[in-house]
Amino acid sequence: MSGRSNKLSVEEKHLLYEQAVQSVDADIEFIEKEFKNLRKRDPRSLREDFGGTGYLSCEWVKRHSDNNAWAIDLDPEPVNYGKNRHYKTLNEEQSQRMKYIMGNVLDNQNFKSDVIVAFNFSYFIFKKRAQLVEYFSKVREGLKDDGLFFIDLFGGTECCQEMEEETDHVDFSYFWDCDDYNPITGEVMYYIHFEKGGKKYEKVFTYDWRMWGLAELRDILQDAGFSETIAYWEGDDDDGTGDGNFYQADNEENCESWVTYIIAKP
Repeated sequence: MSGRSNKLSVEEKHLLYEQAVQSVDADIEFIEKEFKNLRKRDPRSLREDFGGTGYLSCEWVKRHSDNNAWAIDLDPEPVNYGKNRHYKTLNEEQSQRMKYIMGNVLDNQNFKSDVIVAFNFSYFIFKKRAQLVEYFSKVREGLKDDGLFFIDLFGGTECCQEMEEETDHVDFSYFWDCDDYNPITGEVMYYIHFEKGGKKYEKVFTYDWRMWGLAELRDILQDAGFSETIAYWEGDDDDGTGDGNFYQADNEENCESWVTYIIAKP
């Protein structure tokens, strides 16, 4: 590699993140499918917590003329990027049904939603159990009586090993770097790096998190007032990697790396 720099533009870094990390179409399809399966109706309103660019919310309102969405985030940088990249793709009618909220996910909102999501492990920012109970309790208050809360999480034998994993894409490489893990506190430091055009851009995104386990998250959701939680495990393809298909599960074999969903009912 010819050099190292942190000089990706805001537009470049968020575009690379979306290409490497996000799969909003797959997320929306899972939400629609499982909501209808569990609630016997179609979801029409979605609140995207830690919404960042609001990419998922913008795609949500495109799916149906009755869909509404709100994306909540504290950071103006991804919000402004999302407004310039994703919100601008909406027509006038769609834009009336999509709102960005510059605020804290712990704030009270004046609306209730069919669906609330906290994806890309964003709630890992809460390092204390009491903080996570508070957040999940706020989510429950923000759901309609038959609403559903969706979160994703990751784990496996490699998830807390200090290692850097590279994934090649068409014209760039993505690096997921577990830089430090404290087994006493469960705190972990992750970075995302990118390599593009012969340069490696270090620490483009930083995640100072606590690792939460699936079982303890289900317990915390129960403490926050949710009546039931359902775990969804990802199937494997022929080479042992995830196939993108998720199914309800109660007992699975641990592997090097996995990503899964939890759905919580109020």
